[in-house]
Amino acid sequence: MIHVNASIPRMVAIMSQSSGYLLLFVFGAAMVVATYIFARVRPGMTRESFLVARRDMNWILSGTSIAASWIWAGALFVSIQVAYQKGLAGIFWFTLPNILALLIFTRLGTKIRDKFALGYTLPEYVGMTLKSPRVQKLYLLPFFFGQLIAITFNVFAGGAVIAFLTGIPLTVVMPLLIIIALVYTWISGLEASIITDFLQMVLIVAGIVVIVPLAIWNAGGIGAVAGGLTGTAGTLNVFDPWIMFSFGLVTSIGLISQTINDQQFWQRVFAVKREDIGRSFALGAILFALVPIALSALGFLAANPALGVSLPAGMDQSLIGVLSVGTFVGASAAVVYTVIMLSGLLSTIDSAMSATSSLWVTDFIPLFRTKRQLSDAEVVRQSRFAMALVSLLGLSFAYVSYYVAEFGIAQLFLISISVSAATAVPTVLSLYWDGLNERGVFWGILISIVIGMPLFFYANYVKSDGLTAFASLFMLVSSTLFCLFTPARRG
Repeated sequence: MIHVNASIPRMVAIMSQSSGYLLLFVFGAAMVVATYIFARVRPGMTRESFLVARRDMNWILSGTSIAASWIWAGALFVSIQVAYQKGLAGIFWFTLPNILALLIFTRLGTKIRDKFALGYTLPEYVGMTLKSPRVQKLYLLPFFFGQLIAITFNVFAGGAVIAFLTGIPLTVVMPLLIIIALVYTWISGLEASIITDFLQMVLIVAGIVVIVPLAIWNAGGIGAVAGGLTGTAGTLNVFDPWIMFSFGLVTSIGLISQTINDQQFWQRVFAVKREDIGRSFALGAILFALVPIALSALGFLAANPALGVSLPAGMDQSLIGVLSVGTFVGASAAVVYTVIMLSGLLSTIDSAMSATSSLWVTDFIPLFRTKRQLSDAEVVRQSRFAMALVSLLGLSFAYVSYYVAEFGIAQLFLISISVSAATAVPTVLSLYWDGLNERGVFWGILISIVIGMPLFFYANYVKSDGLTAFASLFMLVSSTLFCLFTPARRG
């Protein structure tokens, strides 16, 4: 659990609470203004405009949005933490799966647009392909869970850093982050998310260009970074067997599975022009990779024993980046670092809100409430309701993590990517294998979740890397075997 009373040398003291509140207000106002200026906001919004941005987004806007949406708390915090703890091996096994996860969509995205050109969600496609409402319903569990945890994780982890930097209590910061994202996403749905993602990505890159070189320079240059390349684990071997198995395997399965089963990316697949899908995700992968690779330098600096950086008692190790910036750049970097954090966190929170809205009106309402086709006005109204609902639930889970749970940010990160392992292979098979049958998909996913998820939660609770890896493999392998070997129903 994050201990928000831990001190950060030199950084926290420089920004008063009033300055922090002003920065949050200015940032939020800028996102709202950008939405009104650049998004095509007009009366009488339709299903097409609110959910898929009229399906005509270009590859530059889409690629930037994909990168920004994927730069969530994991990229901002966990990347620095694993560089600090595990050295080159840690950042290698964090970054590579993230890149591959986005590049996979250069194929999957074009495939689904060829087969389901006017779709809205992945569960909708699977349900129609297998002619199975029960599979579609089952898919909604990990798909909704993914968006909920994305909001929880970013609000909780991001709120902790903003609290450190500004002095604003975490319990106040968390709802403020929700309100900022909800206000501008409420205006025009996915289009607002994509427009603000572009601006937020620009701010992230600009901030890193300022912060990281300055930290390296003040610490003593490239040699200071080299002195920490082993991390605190003491290895330069990126193929260290234990790190590969305990961290690399879990991260690879989780991250690649998560993107395959993340409505944020399928929503963008249906929103970008068909011919631009490949370029969009390739650009997104490149832009994303720059962030953890650059930020890892902060972890290497902190791990260099000659520089004397040590974590204050009770401080979560995922906040090592904040400590590193405070030590090597100083208080003057507080505003820039806060803007980087806000940009990365809010880009994912607003994307999760928008993704939830598409799942709600496309899948949940037709399956559980009414078979009647909703009017455009009803779609927009219900979409906004879903955004507010998932925001409230995500905020509630964040408060539970703060007051009750014993998970640190790293554990919450692993949980956030865990459940997708159950549905990743069935999703890919649904696109490429005509022999896939409904029974195999249903029972494979159900058993993977019922057995694998409790095991995964327990493994993270006791912080057992080996058991965590086993749980991930179980969910992936069991769902695959059921899909491949369950006979179709006769008749």
